[in-house]
Amino acid sequence: MTDLSEFPISNRWSAQHPDRIQLYSFPTPNGVKISIMLEEIGLPYEAHRVDITKNETWTDSFLSLNPNGKIPAIIDPKGPDGKPLALFESGAILTYLAEKTGKLLPKDPARRYETLQWVFFQMASVGPMFGQFGFFYKFAGREIDDKRPLNRYRDESRRLLGVLEQRLDGRRWIMGNDYSIADIAIFPWVRGLKVVYDASELLGLDSLKNVNAWLERALERPASQKGLVVPPR
Repeated sequence: MTDLSEFPISNRWSAQHPDRIQLYSFPTPNGVKISIMLEEIGLPYEAHRVDITKNETWTDSFLSLNPNGKIPAIIDPKGPDGKPLALFESGAILTYLAEKTGKLLPKDPARRYETLQWVFFQMASVGPMFGQFGFFYKFAGREIDDKRPLNRYRDESRRLLGVLEQRLDGRRWIMGNDYSIADIAIFPWVRGLKVVYDASELLGLDSLKNVNAWLERALERPASQKGLVVPPR
């Protein structure tokens, strides 16, 4: 039996199956990346709901795992050299799980780095810009009278969608014929623009035929359908 007692987070979110990957998350675009990835690669995992609406990421228990206070985070009881490994930052987790299993990340060095550049594109641009747009358009920021921040993030979100539309021209997935962690990193955020922010019309999203076809393909995958609701709200 794997012992996770060295991780203080297990005192609050106890592991019923400590031999499985422990996922600490909430069903946001960043959170579902990892549950979708775990469903795709087929590794057994146990999901713990960390309720960001109740500030549970700022508890001492969660901060012991991720001092930045953000979901998702994992503990892999069978990490490198068979030792438990704790990780936060969704891009790092996606890369780790891909390399652990040899799935959804090309083995060819050039294509591997090309895939990672699109993961970093999501981490550095898509997530921060879409997230700020959502704050000022859908959530508390909409009450701010000065609309310059909203307009700035709206315009940048439109631009990023244009980058994605161009990349997907003639391609089934971000990397061509091969579904990868680049797709998993990006598509939950695009889905969020539609179903969470209700911003398709404002951003001109419905006119982007390549993006919409790609999003539909991603959402049709069984792993996506399962992972999008893990852990349940």
